[in-house]
Amino acid sequence: MYAVHFFDNKNLVLCQLLNRFPSVGDDIKIKGRKGKVSSVLSISEKVIHIKITFETVKKSNVIVDQSKKKRR
Repeated sequence: MYAVHFFDNKNLVLCQLLNRFPSVGDDIKIKGRKGKVSSVLSISEKVIHIKITFETVKKSNVIVDQSKKKRR
């Protein structure tokens, strides 16, 4: 088993014990966010650091109907 540490830039996102770790270019989903593995570093025999690039989230502007609100 490997101790796998997932990083986004220099921020630690997740630590897991895994039998098999992902390779470069694999699609991955962590905490509901989609991303792609950009690099894999083997620190020691059992410790692996994986750098992930997450997809950017597009925020849509929701228009609220103001006529339904109570006026004062």
